[in-house]
Amino acid sequence: PSPLLRATFVLGRNGNWRLRSLGPIAAREIPESHAEFVRDAAQRWLRRPAEAAPPSTARYNLAILVDPAEKMPPSDDGALKRFIRAAARQKVAAELIEPDDLGSLAEYDALFIRATTSVENFTFRFARRAVDEGIPVIDDPASILRCSNKVFMAELFERQQIPAPKSRILYRGAPNDALEALGLPLVLKQPDSSFSQGVIKINTAEEFTSTCAQLFQSTDLLIAQQYLPTEFDWRIGVLDGHALYACRYYMARGHWQIYKTTVNSRHTISGRSDTIPVQEAPTAIVETAVKAANLIGDGFYGVDLKEIDGQPLVIEVNDNPSIEQGVEDLVLKDALYDAVIRSFVRRIESRNAAHFPALVPKV
Repeated sequence: PSPLLRATFVLGRNGNWRLRSLGPIAAREIPESHAEFVRDAAQRWLRRPAEAAPPSTARYNLAILVDPAEKMPPSDDGALKRFIRAAARQKVAAELIEPDDLGSLAEYDALFIRATTSVENFTFRFARRAVDEGIPVIDDPASILRCSNKVFMAELFERQQIPAPKSRILYRGAPNDALEALGLPLVLKQPDSSFSQGVIKINTAEEFTSTCAQLFQSTDLLIAQQYLPTEFDWRIGVLDGHALYACRYYMARGHWQIYKTTVNSRHTISGRSDTIPVQEAPTAIVETAVKAANLIGDGFYGVDLKEIDGQPLVIEVNDNPSIEQGVEDLVLKDALYDAVIRSFVRRIESRNAAHFPALVPKV
């Protein structure tokens, strides 16, 4: 075995590259322009935790993408450990990877993104690379794009007759009838708002005018939405087109949203939550959530709804839903984590059956 190899390729007349030579290279022969890459690769390998080594009985390898620097990740350490244990129960070797591990993604059979997704950060690059490599991924790029665009979602709900709060799409420089149609107070949303950020409650016409002017400095579109105060929002987790869990997320104390950011923006306070069996949640809430999620894709989603006079209204569909130990898993416990891993196994085996029939395990 050799830790460092040098490969030389030549371009043939037919336009295809051909391997000319392959042999070991001493560390002192590494070109200076490649030295930093080699150091980074060695450091990534050496800091891999011992538990990450796949057991010899593992059928597949699952990469779980996390960001150690993230303050509010979608899964806490306890939940991540339970995902890893659930994978082991199904003979899948699960390993945590970080933002600088993109180059090693092809080593895995599937990717599970457990860092907050955005089209502007590393998670989208990982999702696209997974698709390019033919690797099953949750969350897939299409889901990230669709869920991050609140304008797209509002138009989708209207076209597909998904019950939702009344809303208006506002265009920079164009007149609108939001105040007349929605009344006051109302809620203004930026197209890429999330975690209650970029979502503003408007109480007066003057506040509406000034806030729109401020927000339109950085976006061409806004969403004005009917304000519907409730004690809690429903969150229905949907996986593979089926409801997996049902939670109630209560508003933060003294606030109209689930999350409340302190004045100095250093701390975020959230309201309490409770989780109930899916079959005990209102049928209309669950069915509407599943219908809305299925319009986005066949991945893993968290659908937020309000219940007004017994009727469901979908606020939004989120990719990358929160799974925290003691919250979303309160009812299902290990069964929740097992269900997610089963979904990955199914996706891997479906991919293998389509492209690599010889790799599908014999039953």
